[in-house]
Amino acid sequence: MDPDAIRTGERVPHGGETDRDILDFSANTNPYSPDGVEAVYADALEDSRRYPDDDYPEFRAAAGEFVDCAPDRVIPTPGGLAAIRLALEVTLEPGDEALVPFPSFGEYAREVRLQGASPRFVPHDEILAANDDALEDCALAIVCTPNNPTGDAADPNALAEFATRCGAAGTTLLVDEAFLGFTDLPSAARLESADVIVARSLTKLFGLPGLRAGFAVATGERREALETARRAWSLGTPADRVGAHCLRQDAFVRETRQRVASERERMRAALTSRFDVRPSDAPYLLCDVGGRDVDSVIAAARADGVAIRDARTFRDLDSHVRVAVKDREANDRLLAALGVADGSESDDSSTGREH
Repeated sequence: MDPDAIRTGERVPHGGETDRDILDFSANTNPYSPDGVEAVYADALEDSRRYPDDDYPEFRAAAGEFVDCAPDRVIPTPGGLAAIRLALEVTLEPGDEALVPFPSFGEYAREVRLQGASPRFVPHDEILAANDDALEDCALAIVCTPNNPTGDAADPNALAEFATRCGAAGTTLLVDEAFLGFTDLPSAARLESADVIVARSLTKLFGLPGLRAGFAVATGERREALETARRAWSLGTPADRVGAHCLRQDAFVRETRQRVASERERMRAALTSRFDVRPSDAPYLLCDVGGRDVDSVIAAARADGVAIRDARTFRDLDSHVRVAVKDREANDRLLAALGVADGSESDDSSTGREH
């Protein structure tokens, strides 16, 4: 990590509501967790009187099964962002460039800069078509699928072709699959390419953002570099045990995917009566509020006890909010707070609400 970049760096704003009396639609986490989590956590807490097994055999096995790769390709990390930082630490050097999508997760550019490298921004829906000259100029390319905040997932075949081109250019490809578990799409871990690193987060799909569990997947020299560079005891015992338990809850994952897909389309149909809403493969929807004042839309929703995400913090978005997809009851509260519960509208742009 570059000391000068640390001194001049800034924090990145994120969703997440600390007031427990507010219904939080600003963070895209599952409102449910698998059965049995509490018991697994309690047992793990007792075992936390000893250091965890730094090999994490059960976690690696469960993660490998989940993304269809060999367990020894899994690198345990305390959350998906830790996997992203680890990948950049072993890939970038000061003076390097990295292809970074926009609008997308703000931590990519920050983490690139913290390594003393420079982000080269590319529209998120054009990055798979980046020309060979751009790839040869860059040490790293980042793809987020489904992209955050737009919600669209990369076509697996197009992603595989891009990985091949990255390999030919000597460019490492980092694929952030933090929300891919909400879809039926295959993980890029299946590619088994020496030039691909996959970053996964458990905490969004399984509704445990405070647990901090995730992993990276790589092969060859990149896998060896990640394994060498990761911190000792990179998962606490509760994250290790609960993470392995969650990754094996196939029925929970299927039910979550079905619920999110159904509710997302219902919400999009309602929200479209008032906003320009992008199609999405993810557990969130990006809404362009148009001529309305974003601050007023956010404030009006909060007055009704609902927090939504100010998407203006994403690069190149100036009139957008992002809302999560939760369960039907909570989603109805969101729609009501945004004035579209029944699909009708009588616009009052001065307050950002319909009445």
